[in-house]
Amino acid sequence: MIHLADLAREHSHYQSEIEAAALRVLRSGGYILGPEVDTFQRAFATYCGAAACVGLSNGSDAIVVALQALGIGAGDEVITTAFSYFATASTITRAGATPVFADIDPATFNLDPGDVEARITPRTKAILAVHLFGRVADTDRLGAIAKRHGLALIEDVAQAAGAERHGRRTGTLGTVASFSFFPAKPLGCDGDGGACVTNDPALAEAMLKVRVTGATAKNVHDLPGGNYRLDPLQAAILGAKLPHYEGRLARRRANAETLRQGLHGLSEHLVLPTDDPEGRHVYAQFTVRHPKRDALQSALKARGVGSEVYYPVPMPYQKVLAGLGYTRGAFPHTERACAEVLSIPVHSELTDHEVVRVVEAMREAVAEIERA
Repeated sequence: MIHLADLAREHSHYQSEIEAAALRVLRSGGYILGPEVDTFQRAFATYCGAAACVGLSNGSDAIVVALQALGIGAGDEVITTAFSYFATASTITRAGATPVFADIDPATFNLDPGDVEARITPRTKAILAVHLFGRVADTDRLGAIAKRHGLALIEDVAQAAGAERHGRRTGTLGTVASFSFFPAKPLGCDGDGGACVTNDPALAEAMLKVRVTGATAKNVHDLPGGNYRLDPLQAAILGAKLPHYEGRLARRRANAETLRQGLHGLSEHLVLPTDDPEGRHVYAQFTVRHPKRDALQSALKARGVGSEVYYPVPMPYQKVLAGLGYTRGAFPHTERACAEVLSIPVHSELTDHEVVRVVEAMREAVAEIERA
């Protein structure tokens, strides 16, 4: 089976560096924050082209930390996409604010800026833009909207570390950005990890305090917060992987282009992801669309190719958010995407032969289901 990720294979490529980094931490006797976290924070801020990085426990907590550091909470609204992993919405509620959803641009799967602006109210305090599947959202228009209305623009970069728009990397396209280093992400650690990146020194300082239960001094807690610290073991592993990351992105992008060329023109019903003409798409997922998505997934599985549906249910329609009052039909582009999307293997550890196998399996599967 060709899977969506192959973490063991990735580890084997950098095994000596990763294991040396882990052993260094284990022998140090320092297991909370410390020099490994400091070193990674500096390196990752430099990679993003940002002034500051705050290492955090995971990508979801990173959004909470950003919201709390911005002073967003009860009585406030945050506008975000209806089409993402549920953590995007749940972090807003964890901070005490109310998520307000907007529909997507069906060509990119990212927030539709026009729909965002239409949903702004006096209670709106921020726009939370997800760079879904590794493609940067339209931060030009979203940034202009945020500036016009006095809002923060938060980037959810869980799937898009290293992606770019007009030569600027994610992490520098808004007020603050949250990153996830979940193992299956393009840049992943060997457990949970995350970070926030910003060019605002005061905001970075506030996030450092939120990270440690809102403490401004020992036993003095002036801000909301929690135990949101990046583990130094994970920081050391990320530090070992970061120098190789650009090469792995190049491989991922090359795999995406092979898939696109191999599947181009196969069917009028099969919609392929397009590259970003205004930046660099990092293809956390290679997500196609087909009206017979479930049949396509089954046909691929029978041919030894794994796939996944990201995401089958619009966030506003999850049971836990029923109290917000959204009803079916409110987000037509999101609803159609949820019914049609399928992500197929594109990761950097695929061999050339495996990429060709994915193309062949897709061609056979599409032909089979469209004959039926």
